[in-house]
Amino acid sequence: MSKSSTSRFLTGVLTMAVSQLIIKLAGLVYRLVITNVPGFGDVGNGFYTAGFQIYTLLLSLSSVGIPNAISKLVSAQVALGHRAEAHRIFRTALVLFFGIGLVCSGALFFGADFIALYIIKMDGVQGTLQALSPSIMLVCVSSVIRGYFLGLGSVTATSRSQVLEQIVKSVLTIVFVLALTGTSAQVMSAGANFATTVATGASVAYLALYYTRHRPTGVGKPMEPIPSRRSLCRTILSVSIPISLGSIVIAIGRIIDTATITRGIAAAYAHGIPGQPGLPTPEALNQEAVRLAGMLSKSDTILNLPLALNIALATVLVPTLSGALAAGRRREAESKAAFSLLLSVLLAFPCAAGLISLAGPIYHLLYPNAPQGASLLAIGAVAMIFMALEQTINGSLQGLGLVFVPAQALLCGIGVKLALNLTLIRLPQVNIYGASFGSLGCYATACTICLVRLLKALPMNLAPKRYFWKPLACAVLMGIAAHWGHAALTHLIGSSRWALLITIPLAAVLYAVFVLASGILTKAEVAQLPLIGRKKTL
Repeated sequence: MSKSSTSRFLTGVLTMAVSQLIIKLAGLVYRLVITNVPGFGDVGNGFYTAGFQIYTLLLSLSSVGIPNAISKLVSAQVALGHRAEAHRIFRTALVLFFGIGLVCSGALFFGADFIALYIIKMDGVQGTLQALSPSIMLVCVSSVIRGYFLGLGSVTATSRSQVLEQIVKSVLTIVFVLALTGTSAQVMSAGANFATTVATGASVAYLALYYTRHRPTGVGKPMEPIPSRRSLCRTILSVSIPISLGSIVIAIGRIIDTATITRGIAAAYAHGIPGQPGLPTPEALNQEAVRLAGMLSKSDTILNLPLALNIALATVLVPTLSGALAAGRRREAESKAAFSLLLSVLLAFPCAAGLISLAGPIYHLLYPNAPQGASLLAIGAVAMIFMALEQTINGSLQGLGLVFVPAQALLCGIGVKLALNLTLIRLPQVNIYGASFGSLGCYATACTICLVRLLKALPMNLAPKRYFWKPLACAVLMGIAAHWGHAALTHLIGSSRWALLITIPLAAVLYAVFVLASGILTKAEVAQLPLIGRKKTL
């Protein structure tokens, strides 16, 4: 793999990572604000998250696989010089997925009562579902445009539109929730999710403008024979559906969480809710399940930050590997897949160590009005390692054309999760923590299956010392230093919050020193990292 190729790849990853970090930080800010609004709290988070999980499932059915699928198809045609065919794929996909998105939006709006009362058994979430419904169609349109430009080798449209969407969403979510203060948690949750629909509309408007200004004009070499529109639709669906399957299974897993939490908590606390006298009513059990589900969602919000950085690797990997393989550059594909996996390890391990060692202080800093559940963050941090690695491995598998493998692996993981949820949540001494252990079992299983399949398809020299033991040692040492450093600083300055804000950047610097001193990255690899080596652009 040439230095210029590596630099272009890493610059693309950095661009996506920065945009994803901004997106997740903005998301974290508005979730922190609305969680601490009087009347919202863990109950509002429970309704907000439950509604979003159903929305995510329908979104997965209609659009989640689109960017990777379109970028894969477009990049393969561009690599062969067929730019006119690449644009034809884009136009066909736009019409196809607009129709699919419209159907899914209608299904969510008109089926809100049935979903709330009979599928997830959480009465009160209907307004949240209906507020989200129009955005499914809008996301379908935006996903096609993003996938087209990703396939052309440009991450600008994706990164800018996602940042714009998240900023609008963050601002409007806070505005709508504050405007609805004094109403019920259900109403505030619906208002918060309506902000998602408005923000998605803003993103579509920006992408339409970007397309009119940056649409490629060259047609390239003609393709013979020219496939029919029906044939193109079949090709697009044959690629997008398998890629979407992984996201669909993930969404189903989240719904399993909600459904098993409501039923499991009802069984666990059937003879009494801790801190409440007498036998609980069905309404009280429902309210406790909503509260605990909201408590679980707080850790998910924090875990999304490192995962947002890591998803950049998977996003850029799909068109990169697809283009390299289409042009016959298999060694380049192997090198990029292996290096991306190493970067994921170097990102996920320290994030997990930091979240485990500082879980309590982080919760008290971010959720001063609802600090319960820090242990959920510690368990989730371990699961996050497997989630991050699986993201990157899935990007490689999809780029190689093995699009069914991630979904199959996740399906096995969901089976593990369902068994653990059903067994553990109903135990009063475990309750909501059973859902976290279920997620850990799910992603550990899926990650292992995907890694084994990747190594069979693309043999790579993943030396355990470089890819596991050294990064683990660096992360553990950093986590220990962060824990005791925070305790010492708290004693010294008398403020846990200020001690945490000082500890986190110092721990990150210390980890970087450990990584460089241990020789995990070669000098050549360090020199190619954006902002460290020579600055290059895509």
